[in-house]
Amino acid sequence: MASGSPPSHLGATGAMKPLPALIFSSRWLQLPLYIGLIVAQCVYVFLFLKELWHLVTHAFDFSEQQIMLVVLGLIDVVMISNLLIMVIVGGYETFVSRLRLEGHPDQPEWLSHVNASILKIKLAMAIIGISSIHLLRTFIEAGNIGIVGRTANYTETGVLLQTLIHVVFIFSAIGIAWVDRMTVSGKSH
Repeated sequence: MASGSPPSHLGATGAMKPLPALIFSSRWLQLPLYIGLIVAQCVYVFLFLKELWHLVTHAFDFSEQQIMLVVLGLIDVVMISNLLIMVIVGGYETFVSRLRLEGHPDQPEWLSHVNASILKIKLAMAIIGISSIHLLRTFIEAGNIGIVGRTANYTETGVLLQTLIHVVFIFSAIGIAWVDRMTVSGKSH
């Protein structure tokens, strides 16, 4: 290609040809998906406030274990909400359009170096965190398994399967990070 001539996807005037313009513009089809995730975030805020109210109004009635389970539920909601923010902000910035937050005092630190690969690793770590909270809640509630007169919400098989799923999440995250590291080190050679 001679210097001074526009790239092949641009016409003589420098404007995009119709097909590349259509393909490039199709990224905006993701906008309703991100707006839907914002609505889901609102639902999680409502759920958090509802559970917090439940905790406060029953603080004198609940046992320590019940309080711990509600608090773990609140932490779970916060972690899922954090995951939603990473997907909404990071995904929009990576796949749709720049947010132009450079220099904004509230710009998340991680956003300045986000790309699809980093976003995958952050999402995998968030999923492991969420799974850890669920597993901890399961272990706390599983103390009722086999005790006469107490109702258990989980079976031994259910606890084992949830533990196995958590381990699979961990190995998946390690695999994603390993492949990412191999890809980055392969590009540097």
